[in-house]
Amino acid sequence: MSEMNMEKARFNMVEQQIRTWDVLDPRVLEVLETMPRERFVPDHLRNLAFSDMNLPIGHDEVMLSPKQEGRLLQTAEIYPTEQVLEIGTGSGYLTACIAHMAEHVTSVDYYQDFIDTAGDRLQREAIRNVTLKQGDAGAGWDDGKRYDAIIVGGGLPELHTGFHHSLTIGGRLVLIVGEAPIMEGLLITRVAEDQWSTESLFDTWLPTLVNAPRTREFDF
Repeated sequence: MSEMNMEKARFNMVEQQIRTWDVLDPRVLEVLETMPRERFVPDHLRNLAFSDMNLPIGHDEVMLSPKQEGRLLQTAEIYPTEQVLEIGTGSGYLTACIAHMAEHVTSVDYYQDFIDTAGDRLQREAIRNVTLKQGDAGAGWDDGKRYDAIIVGGGLPELHTGFHHSLTIGGRLVLIVGEAPIMEGLLITRVAEDQWSTESLFDTWLPTLVNAPRTREFDF
């Protein structure tokens, strides 16, 4: 794909996919319009970089679709002074977008090769306000810090509170809960030390986060 066609595809992605999914925050649109998404996809899928689909990146994981990424960013309401925790580094693209909007991002992934590849891509784009960590965050992530926003980039079969206590007061937790084919996007806000509000936002689908707890048994 030529550079001119790449820019047209990026423009169409924002106008036809992201805006039509009610992503209208100017700061979110700006980062999606300028971040080179094509540099974060596997080379053999480069021509699909701006498609309205989840792209496979290995380990049965996917790169989120552009509209999913846009909605997660808009819901999190990230500001330039904020510390953000991302669960599921994946390709590193959403990490890069968050880094553009926040003061600092800590991004965790279960797979070391995802961390290595994302680190190379972020370095190539001169994005330096990111700390990458390998770890199992399926049941939560407690590194002793509190974050202004937490974005969980994999689905949770059921809602658990493993991330709730890592929020600052006023902090936002964005996650996808449920079972395929219909899962629910939630915004959880910590309104006091021991109080959280929950808002249901949209329906979507994501692969389940590795080792996310599942306590209920389902009969088919």
